Amino acid sequence: MTLIETLVSATPGSALAQAMEKRAEILRLSQAAHDAVLLPRDPGGLTHGLRAALAARMARLNRNEALASHYDTLVARADEPATASLAKPDTNVTDRRTGEIVRHADRLTVAPREATRSHVDALREVGVTDADIVRLSELAAFVNYQVRVIAGMALIGGIQ
Repeated sequence: MTLIETLVSATPGSALAQAMEKRAEILRLSQAAHDAVLLPRDPGGLTHGLRAALAARMARLNRNEALASHYDTLVARADEPATASLAKPDTNVTDRRTGEIVRHADRLTVAPREATRSHVDALREVGVTDADIVRLSELAAFVNYQVRVIAGMALIGGIQ
């Protein structure tokens, strides 16, 4: 069972369960994307713990505590105490590089249209490589996609 199926938990035989059955391949591919974005073999300059903490933070910014809880589990599993607090949106970040990464992740989550070249340049100025900027963008796009798919399925299923 994929993460999305687990979080939505459709009643067997319901309209939602039927919709999910018809979209099984999409759910499987979504799970594969989850694994690739959150747990890549080569995380580059964005550790598994940082990725999970940012994902939890993005889920919280989108008011999806169930998804955030899943990512909290990945944060704990990564055993990176320095990144764990980033899962909470009200965390004060003092490290310049991490702070810029967090600000950009937040921006891509709550106001993606406001992201500009100057924001990418700010990431570069604190030592974030172009490859890691792409990785960060992929993470934000994926988590926000997950949030929307789960919200849509909840509407189909009549879940509040």
